[in-house]
Amino acid sequence: MNHIELKVNGIRMVCDVDDNRRLIDFLREDLRLTGTKEGCSVGECGACTVILDGKAVCSCLLLAAQCDGAEVETVESLKSSRIGQRLQSAFVRHGGVQCGFCTPGVLMSAKALLDSNPQPDDAQIHDALEGNLCRCTGYLPIIKSIKAVLKSA
Repeated sequence: MNHIELKVNGIRMVCDVDDNRRLIDFLREDLRLTGTKEGCSVGECGACTVILDGKAVCSCLLLAAQCDGAEVETVESLKSSRIGQRLQSAFVRHGGVQCGFCTPGVLMSAKALLDSNPQPDDAQIHDALEGNLCRCTGYLPIIKSIKAVLKSA
């Protein structure tokens, strides 16, 4: 067992977690934050992307104990963030959401990008999304959605 302190979506938490408890399992099962999806379980699809201390990371590859002292943002945090609200709205308006399975991870990758770089160019948008697989949209509506947020800024 590990005693950890972390902030999840702005809320400070003190928890005991098993040594082998993955961050995704901690978020989904212990905290009931089920917006983060598990796809491949090996860090290839990006469905489980969360923001850890400002960086987009695959939560299936991290142990919860590794997040001691960290700040974690999940897709549930977007509703209380101006940029998160604008991203969600743009994804709906511009077709960046289709089946929806990849959407939480894509949104978190996009938010991490825009938090660190409010005016990314096309190459930076593509780089930020390279770890997120989407089988439905062909990525063009996702990119269009992100660019719509840039235009409205």
